[in-house]
Amino acid sequence: MTDAALASPQDDPEVRKGQEERLEKVWETPKGVRYWSAVNNSEVGIWYTGTALFFFLFAGVLGLLIRAQLAVPDNDFLSATFYNQVFTLHGTAMMFLFAIPIFEAVAILILPEMLGARDLPFPRLSAFGYWSFLLGGVFVCGSIFFNAAPDGGWFMYPPLTTDEKQTGIGADVWLLGLSFIEVASIAAAVELIVGTLKCRPPGMRINLMPLYAWYVLVVAGMILFAFPPLIAGDILFELERMFGWPFFDPAKGGDPLLWQHLFWIFGHPEVYIIFLPAIALLAMIVPTFAQRPILGYSWIVLAAVGTGFLSFGLWVHHMFTTGLPAISLAFFSAASEAVAIPTGVQIFVFLATLLAGRVIYSVPMLYAVGALAIFVFGGLTGVMVALAPFDWQAHDSHFVVAHLHYTLIGGMFFPLIAGIYYYYPFVMDRRLSDRLGKIGFWLLFVGFNVTFLPMHITGLRGMPRRVFTYAEGLGFETLNMVSTVGSFVFAAGVLVVGWDILRPKSKEPYAPRNMWNAGTLEWLSENPGKEWGVRTVPVVTTRYPLWDQPNFMRDYDEGRFYLPDAEEGKRETLITSVLDARPIQCLRVPGNTFITMGAAFLTGGAFIAATFYAWTLTIGFSIAALIAILIWLWTGTAIIPEKKEKDVGLGLKLPLYVSGPDSVGWWAMFITMIGDMSAFASLIFGYFFYWTIHASGFPPSDAAGPGLLWPFTALGLTVAAWGAMLLGRRANAADRPLSLRLWLSVSGILAVGGGAALLWGPHTTGLDPTSHVYPATVWVIAIWTAVHVGVGVIMTLYCLARSVGSKLTTEHDIDIHNVVLFWHFVLITMAVSVATIALFPLVAR
Repeated sequence: MTDAALASPQDDPEVRKGQEERLEKVWETPKGVRYWSAVNNSEVGIWYTGTALFFFLFAGVLGLLIRAQLAVPDNDFLSATFYNQVFTLHGTAMMFLFAIPIFEAVAILILPEMLGARDLPFPRLSAFGYWSFLLGGVFVCGSIFFNAAPDGGWFMYPPLTTDEKQTGIGADVWLLGLSFIEVASIAAAVELIVGTLKCRPPGMRINLMPLYAWYVLVVAGMILFAFPPLIAGDILFELERMFGWPFFDPAKGGDPLLWQHLFWIFGHPEVYIIFLPAIALLAMIVPTFAQRPILGYSWIVLAAVGTGFLSFGLWVHHMFTTGLPAISLAFFSAASEAVAIPTGVQIFVFLATLLAGRVIYSVPMLYAVGALAIFVFGGLTGVMVALAPFDWQAHDSHFVVAHLHYTLIGGMFFPLIAGIYYYYPFVMDRRLSDRLGKIGFWLLFVGFNVTFLPMHITGLRGMPRRVFTYAEGLGFETLNMVSTVGSFVFAAGVLVVGWDILRPKSKEPYAPRNMWNAGTLEWLSENPGKEWGVRTVPVVTTRYPLWDQPNFMRDYDEGRFYLPDAEEGKRETLITSVLDARPIQCLRVPGNTFITMGAAFLTGGAFIAATFYAWTLTIGFSIAALIAILIWLWTGTAIIPEKKEKDVGLGLKLPLYVSGPDSVGWWAMFITMIGDMSAFASLIFGYFFYWTIHASGFPPSDAAGPGLLWPFTALGLTVAAWGAMLLGRRANAADRPLSLRLWLSVSGILAVGGGAALLWGPHTTGLDPTSHVYPATVWVIAIWTAVHVGVGVIMTLYCLARSVGSKLTTEHDIDIHNVVLFWHFVLITMAVSVATIALFPLVAR
């Protein structure tokens, strides 16, 4: 900043007062909207966090029921059927409704101010994700009160779970309810990735980001590659349950192991999706209480990225007992051991930072130390089960249950509680009780170890997991009783911490500003905090600006940085370049609306109706959801400003509207399609998986296949539709609106023909998807591709409508750039589909 900038009118108290009044007016939320259509991310984050913690308590009660049932042999406290529902929902809720959503909730809550941004770029997307998560969670968890809960385990292995007579509607509740929740998780991942890459303050180059932001980037990226395979597996699973397509039926060429592959391609990275965000909290807490910057910043970033990368090469270690070839066992066992290296680097960086600093002992540090102790023990047992010979002995025993909980409770729950005690003053303006925090810690620490440490011995003595009772005299009685007592001690610790969080604090004084003397941007917030987040978007030149940049807080308070005001009465934040955080746009985020809640509930209605095979309702809800989403896009995205640029302060003027790779919308489309392609790749993986396991050949020698004519016709028409979209974009750039509309119309017509031709191929050759897994696989790939072509048609028509409504012009062309980007991916999908279902059978024969 220059001296002239420092001598700004912000020094005038009356100017500052007027600026704050305008900001408060812009960001205030009407009461009717505040709690039912939360839009700005701070409110979404608070509600998201609270809901995830509620599902944790629900799952915890189920866990206590499990321990009560196993306390003594031959117990009839729970019936076998109800016990199966209880342990299935316990694992499901802990994994899908608590461990992953709590990461997204906390990130949405603290990331904007950590990045010095007034908001993340898509607050309505965050709200949509929250309502989807809430509705899906209530649907899945509420099923147990109607004796309709899933009972096949949180992994839902076929073939038992594909038999409707064995599982009833519970498996459908699990599959469709969690698929809806997974949509919410991917929505949050898109928001967090774009926010981290594009909403950093000027000067915060990518190597100056807070470690928490790095972890958010890694984990959100992992979600894009881990969740889609499960979604693909869910699709195959439901097609078998609903329509008899035999993907997992060996009698018709299917194989239940495909589900295990798709599930664990998701399931093992998920462990690190849970673990890494908790480590991210420790990465913020440890430097603060060591009162020095983190040692080995580059090492811990590389370790986080390495952990995320290696986690995708471990999934088969959950399948060591399925009869895989020895070469596979060796490879995945080695990969499972290798992931301990980056994990160890992160732990040693924390220890080195504490040793190099002057540690301030506090409740957050108490939980952090407890987390490290428990997680290291869980990691040691993880090294044991990663070895195939040992895993053969311990597989599906209580030893694995103990290992899992030591890893997740130590690696996730204790760091989360540390983060709650650390960030509570930032979020709620008041501090939690040191006394209750310490009492809660010792109850949790002792109760946890008393619960799960004996399970290692129980498992090695031969007690299998997922059994609802056991006979007397097997040597399990005392150990199980000890574990049950410990679980209730642990529950008491949860209640103490919960009371500390929920107890009334209105009469207590506000916590001091930056009460921990931290060095990162989120602690600029005042107590009581403001709804509109950061007062002014700062200039950052170091990793710990509150420690290292002179007079930083004073300059912030006096509004000496960017966007000190909201002159036009709009919600604004800065968009910067990906690598060097160079300012490129002043983004105006949309205000409050009910449309996101409506879109989420209508989408959820389609999933719920499909659960009960109510196809008319499913179609009705789907159409209504599509209309709601189109209204959302029409009114809340690509808003045309009243002027081209805005003076954002410090002598800098920025455009209010940008398109292409500079825009956040383009990045959101690109990231979403990466996740979409991950799901598509999983379907292609399934096709070639069947090819590898069929000794007699795949496709079968008597299978007709879809032929060449119609698939290549579909490819040709899709290429033509894609080309028409490119010509339309060129016409728009040349300010020829009539030509634009003509090319958009041509593209839509050609695309409809391409999608129809792809479906017509397997129809003309008489491929019956219920007869064998080959025609079923061909059909699912063709339908997936045709649906994407159909979505492309809808997007094309949307652009046509925007052009007719004068909202798509040469100057304002975000829509056409984003839709062309989508068509690039559609063309790739079509080409791979045609090569797989039309060309590969010729090569295979």
